[in-house]
Amino acid sequence: MGLLKEFRHFAVRGNVMDMAVGIMIGGAFGLIVRSLINDLVMPIIGLAGNADFSNLYIPLDGTIRTAMEEYAAAHDGAPLPLPEARALGPVFAWGNFVTVSANFLILAVVIFVIVRMVNRAKEQYEEEKKHAPPAALPADVALLSEIRDLLQGSEKKSEE
Repeated sequence: MGLLKEFRHFAVRGNVMDMAVGIMIGGAFGLIVRSLINDLVMPIIGLAGNADFSNLYIPLDGTIRTAMEEYAAAHDGAPLPLPEARALGPVFAWGNFVTVSANFLILAVVIFVIVRMVNRAKEQYEEEKKHAPPAALPADVALLSEIRDLLQGSEKKSEE
């Protein structure tokens, strides 16, 4: 029974709960950022030209070269898709690497901008908080402070 109590104490402790909430919010935030990149940023970049290099590769086997030619002939010159080429043998998929790297750079910039905005908002909040007038002491604390000051004053008079 001690192990169960110890586990319950561990599971409900603040750090574990905070971490769980952070992971869930992080996952949801990741979906938002991924949608921002895929649905808003990449189409705009795609207007400038072919931004999707994921199907560009170099075949490393003669079988793949033959399949590429046959596919192009049957599909009006369209290239053999990368997954099908990979199924036939080894390929040097440089285009996929370029696409993933570009997505990473865009993601890094988007996250940088979001973190920068949050940090500026936090700094502004801290600055406003610093210049705000101090909160008034509660009545009981003010009364106790007065009593302390009176007692300290009476001690000084008795010492003289």
